[in-house]
Amino acid sequence: MAKIALGHHREATQPDCIKALIVEFITTFLFVFAGVGSAMTAGNYNIYMYIYTHMTHHTTLHRLVGNAVVGLLFVALAHALVVAVMISAGHISGGHLNPAVTLGLLFGGHITFFRSILYWIDQLLASSLACILLSYLTGGLATPIHTLGSGVDYLQGVIWEIILTFSLLFTVYATIVDPKKGSLDGLGPLLTGFVVGANILAGGAFSGASMNPARSFGPALVSWDWTDHWVYWVGPLIGGGLAGFIYENFFITRTHVPIPYEEQPISY
Repeated sequence: MAKIALGHHREATQPDCIKALIVEFITTFLFVFAGVGSAMTAGNYNIYMYIYTHMTHHTTLHRLVGNAVVGLLFVALAHALVVAVMISAGHISGGHLNPAVTLGLLFGGHITFFRSILYWIDQLLASSLACILLSYLTGGLATPIHTLGSGVDYLQGVIWEIILTFSLLFTVYATIVDPKKGSLDGLGPLLTGFVVGANILAGGAFSGASMNPARSFGPALVSWDWTDHWVYWVGPLIGGGLAGFIYENFFITRTHVPIPYEEQPISY
């Protein structure tokens, strides 16, 4: 049974932790920049097509729905690609990019509680800076926030986010963390990107398919629109923590303790 390692505040001054925090900030920044940027681009495309179809008097429900599907596919592809690349590029920090991933690894005993807090702060700051810069570079264009779809209530939204984030963390554990991943060794970041893209296609129209409190936090902060925002903390953190706990304690067979609880954590 994995134990949560508390860690110590001295970690914050150790060179390996500082280096990991710098890398985590850079990779999270680039992930959010590309992810939110793709959503802004898709939103502009849909607005343009809406105006165009009105001007040409050929607006139909099928065309509007088609534009939304194209936009969702575009956003899903962008997130899948950038997640795969940034996890690989962030190997020094583990490439978490996501407080839910950090929590899942904490519950599995792969990172200390204290370093998890540092990662969370790092991820939120990186997301905020990425969205502030996007707003500036696009001339003040609104950064789209995650909100629940029409007809989706809070409970449904939370359950959506729990399931989607659970699948994300389950994939992370099965393809990256598990020492017996076999032929999947090295493919973890790519497969994790795939599941992020698939989840956005599945749940994007209903819950927004955030799976990541930091990804939701930056746009909400810059837009100062906190509509449904708590859903994107509660759902992902429950799903991520649950997946980490279950996989570590029921599916991984180790011949050694994964982390010395008084020493430094390892990255996945």
